[in-house]
Amino acid sequence: MSKVVVLGAGIAGHTAAAHLRRKLSKEHQVVVVSPNRNYQWVPSNIWVGIGRMKAEEIYFPLEPLYKKKGIGYIQAKVVSFHPEGDSLEDKPFVSVEYLYGEKAGTQEKVTYDYLINATGPKLAFDLTEGLIPGTNKAFSVCTYDHAEHAWQGLKELIEKLESSNEKAKILIGTGHSKATCQGAAFEYILNVEQELNRHNVRDKVEITWISNEYKLGDFGMDGMLMSVSGKPMHSDELVEMVFADRGIKWILGAGVSKVEDGKAHYENLEGEYKTEEFDFAMLIPAFSGHGFKAFDKSNNDITDKLFKGFMIVDADYTPRPYDEWTVQDWPETYQNPSYPNIFAPGIAFAPPHSISKPRKSKNGTDIFPAPPRTGMPSGITAIVVADNIIDSIKSGKPSLHHKGSMGNMGAACIASSGFGILKGKGISITTYPIVPDYVKYPNSGGRDLNKTFGALGLGGHWVKLTLHYAFLYKAKMKPFWWLIPE
Repeated sequence: MSKVVVLGAGIAGHTAAAHLRRKLSKEHQVVVVSPNRNYQWVPSNIWVGIGRMKAEEIYFPLEPLYKKKGIGYIQAKVVSFHPEGDSLEDKPFVSVEYLYGEKAGTQEKVTYDYLINATGPKLAFDLTEGLIPGTNKAFSVCTYDHAEHAWQGLKELIEKLESSNEKAKILIGTGHSKATCQGAAFEYILNVEQELNRHNVRDKVEITWISNEYKLGDFGMDGMLMSVSGKPMHSDELVEMVFADRGIKWILGAGVSKVEDGKAHYENLEGEYKTEEFDFAMLIPAFSGHGFKAFDKSNNDITDKLFKGFMIVDADYTPRPYDEWTVQDWPETYQNPSYPNIFAPGIAFAPPHSISKPRKSKNGTDIFPAPPRTGMPSGITAIVVADNIIDSIKSGKPSLHHKGSMGNMGAACIASSGFGILKGKGISITTYPIVPDYVKYPNSGGRDLNKTFGALGLGGHWVKLTLHYAFLYKAKMKPFWWLIPE
């Protein structure tokens, strides 16, 4: 009998646990450890953040589902990793701390044969002074409760504008010089603009996009050349067209360092220190590792064997200049090289380098996006990891037959504005590969133009709305859920 422990119940962790349970016989254990009691479909947070969906529509409790499907569940946070066991425990284990109930504050060992670290990122609001969700008129849509607070803040501003002749400023984008998830902020700014139109107060509001991107449409992937209506167009042209059409201003190459009440302080690539005032802001924080520690059997600190911020996997982390980075640097199996029974899919793995070109301000401050690993990549890498563990258990010997590098993986991003069957608009961007391959595609920015394309219109909005229901159906493991692709 083998025991597979999955840390985290987000897209990567939940997907891995579901596939493991479906494909392994009941003699094998699948156990999920997560501090969160609910699963949330994160892409729909933006609709909660404009009041078009209730939080209850995008999440569901994990424990009843896991109990029904035969998946163990421990609601606790990981404290430390012990991949060799210790003097009292021969088997490898993680130390976890209970947060709620009778065991709150107590720790225990959770042993494993295989470990999947899918803990994702720490939302590092603390890396930007004053960037605390719901304070200083600044909000977040990273979780469903953050999104609820954002809607309350936006709703209050809209009501104020409806009952007065006052003007307002809205600021949306990234809240740190190396933040990622520009796509979520991009989708939110379009939805906010649409909501202001719906309430007939758009003419009273100046909307500004602020980002650490060098160009619009970078999205942490160095932008992309794509096919739009059969013609080549760069992503910065597409996003500029969208923003110009909606009267949205933009500030680029901006590293926000401090937020005060209605005021964001930032540094630009020219080394200038500036401020931008706002009445409502939604700023994506930096993502960081959780600061986990690891220890060997003798209780010596071996954290550097497992982590460099995020978890070390089968990537090439050799420091090199940007123009020497290659697509082969990126991991394929997400296996830790020191401990082959530990894997880290999704945001939990340490990327070998950024995808966007690193840039420093004239003061030496890094201002560029970190590489994205959310959404489709999280789900796909989770399946790669799960399938290799399943093959290893069934064959009785290590197997890494399944591979999935972000250098040969595509991703689809649909930014939908508005809500409903007939009222929404969608901006669809499909990219292949996520990490550009300049050797294979030297004349199109490292990407396949036949598989990298953009589209505008109602169709994309329908797809986004359909995916909301389809992926919640899948996450709830309803009949034939596995037929729905990542």
